[in-house]
Amino acid sequence: QVSLVESGGGLVQTGGSLRLSCAVSGRASSLYAMGWFRQAPEKGREFVASIIQSGRSTWYADSVKGRFTISRDNAKNTAYLQMNSLKSEDTAVYYCAADSSTADVRTRPNYWGKGTLVTVSS
Repeated sequence: QVSLVESGGGLVQTGGSLRLSCAVSGRASSLYAMGWFRQAPEKGREFVASIIQSGRSTWYADSVKGRFTISRDNAKNTAYLQMNSLKSEDTAVYYCAADSSTADVRTRPNYWGKGTLVTVSS
């Protein structure tokens, strides 16, 4: 069983930065593609970014391209989401996800964290 725990959320001003972390336990993170999703108030959960097991390929939602960067450190069993130039519309609960499939991690990942709240205020 894989467990994912997010950290790093909080309150930040418009234009600021945050880095989210996702700690993987139970099995080696190198076995899984990792992803980040978010859910804003009264909206559905949406894909944000994903990264394959080796870290060599990444995907991003159009809304975050050029501002967010996903990365991973398999030696630390941790994935990251660096968020820069934050906007009010980035306010959401951010969820870490994992799946053995690089395709499914973007659409229907098997494993989810409980989320961390990011609030961007002006």
